[in-house]
Amino acid sequence: MNIPTHLKYTKSHEWVKLEEDGTVTTGITDHAQELLGDMVFAEIPKVGRHLKRGEECAVVESVKAAADVYAPISGEVITTNPELESAPEKINQDAYSAWLYKLKPSNTSDLGELLDPTEYQKILDNESH
Repeated sequence: MNIPTHLKYTKSHEWVKLEEDGTVTTGITDHAQELLGDMVFAEIPKVGRHLKRGEECAVVESVKAAADVYAPISGEVITTNPELESAPEKINQDAYSAWLYKLKPSNTSDLGELLDPTEYQKILDNESH
């Protein structure tokens, strides 16, 4: 299982990277894409949309199922990954480079609520039992 140590995670299998400029990049974890299988579609929130932490904000669809993606923190969508519209399979190729969108956080204390890699691994371990 690939769980990069420089990222933060959510219980609903999103990853979060705090960028040097204070923005946040997010996507779905390797575990999530593995469970879903071959991606065929990604619906990403529009630029300018204000998200609340925990809100459904995107959908990824595979040949097996559709899954909601939740906002890991509150903030405004400042950019989206245009590659995923025509090539959602990039999520399967590398879930950690195939980011969905970037946020400008509205409350940086939300970042403290995210899981570190060790905490995320414990959630995965509990799911497999």
